[in-house]
Amino acid sequence: MTDEKRRMFQTLSDILSGIDYIDPEDLPNINLYMDQVTTFMEEQLNATRRHKDDKILTKTMINNYAKNKLLPPPEKKRYSQEHLLILIFIYYFKNILSISDIQNLLGPVTEKYFDASGDHDMTYIYREVFRTIKDQDSYLQKDLWKRYTMADSAFQDADPEDQTFLRNFTFICLLSFDVYMKKMLVERLIDKMTDESLHSKKPEKGKNKRQE
Repeated sequence: MTDEKRRMFQTLSDILSGIDYIDPEDLPNINLYMDQVTTFMEEQLNATRRHKDDKILTKTMINNYAKNKLLPPPEKKRYSQEHLLILIFIYYFKNILSISDIQNLLGPVTEKYFDASGDHDMTYIYREVFRTIKDQDSYLQKDLWKRYTMADSAFQDADPEDQTFLRNFTFICLLSFDVYMKKMLVERLIDKMTDESLHSKKPEKGKNKRQE
């Protein structure tokens, strides 16, 4: 492995290892006021910032989520652990999905599992989803390295002074196209889920007619 490849591999590893998830055990055991919610999210998701002055979550964002029915209303101006979990889902979704898509995807989950009795609540959903996602870390690192190796073999006949730039450009194109394709798949899946949900809620023909 060349020094350049070694540096790139270390860069990719550092980026991936620096992006962490909020463990359910780290959630506060008490309900929080809005200022406490924004502070908690800023601290816990600090590693996801691109720039130091980027905002993770603001009061305006929370109010807009509530207005768009993405977030259930707080109780006496306080937000529970389940509110925080929904906000975490929204935070990740909003980078790739529209508000309407998030509504269609998250709405049924919130409706059934928010403030639910028993063990199957929002914490249960969050634990299962993010356990599955974290299991993909090693796969993601291998996939990134495979794509970088592919890009590094491109532009063999380019001017030597341009090769590094062009190969990095190719690597970014490979990653961008992957994101683009997966975003399209996610949107199509949401559309399918929404259509199936609407279809299942339609009353059977003649079912609601008054019996003569």
